[in-house]
Amino acid sequence: MGKLAGKVAVVTGGSAGIGLATAQRFAEEGALVYITGRRQQDLDAAVAKIGHGAVGVRGDVTRPEEVDRLYATVSEHGHRIDAVVANVGFGEFAGLADVTEEHIDKILDINVKGTLYTVQKALPLLNDGGSIVLVTSMASTSGQTGLSVYSASKAAVRSFARSWANELSGRNIRVNALAPGGTLTPAVDSALEASGLDAAARDQWRVEHSAAIPLRRLARPEEQAAAALFLASPESSYITGVELAADGGATQLGFGLV
Repeated sequence: MGKLAGKVAVVTGGSAGIGLATAQRFAEEGALVYITGRRQQDLDAAVAKIGHGAVGVRGDVTRPEEVDRLYATVSEHGHRIDAVVANVGFGEFAGLADVTEEHIDKILDINVKGTLYTVQKALPLLNDGGSIVLVTSMASTSGQTGLSVYSASKAAVRSFARSWANELSGRNIRVNALAPGGTLTPAVDSALEASGLDAAARDQWRVEHSAAIPLRRLARPEEQAAAALFLASPESSYITGVELAADGGATQLGFGLV
């Protein structure tokens, strides 16, 4: 019997990276997993990789009507929900002098509004005693150069975890945050490339950041998935309102690059 045997879970942004690894791990632990993604081809590939009856629902979490469609699909299949992982996130580098309205709107729409819609619209289907995991970031506290808007958006998500944990405690629904550190994902590669770094410079970035982390390496998506599983499973049954830093010790022991 897996840790999520017989449970139904929703993982947004499940087509790649941490979301895909989390959906895979949840399915391996017995959950029926619903994932979202914006690109149908990537979503279909992820569903095939996850197996175990996983269901993909294409949609954009910044659009309330598309989030409604996600949960309507779950309901039409005759299910309720035991765990929600609000994983969708977006970041890009921009120094203070270069921040634009478009930069602000895109990050806040995806990271803040998208997280709120994902959780808010799950509530009618979410079982009492369920678990919500909000994916934040160590960037919310590390003050890294060029990530001020992204960091602020993730600090807002951390605040959501506290407020919602309190608000939903009467239903015994636990709300926690997972704060990944540097992780080897396509999203990180895309952000580095978009910032203008060539392949050699991106490799150098990874080397420098790995050296500054106490465990001296970046995380694998599967390691973040293991942390998400802990927060979503009964093993964390007396934990709510916390932020679990899965960052190789960077937050508590010092992060050398800012």
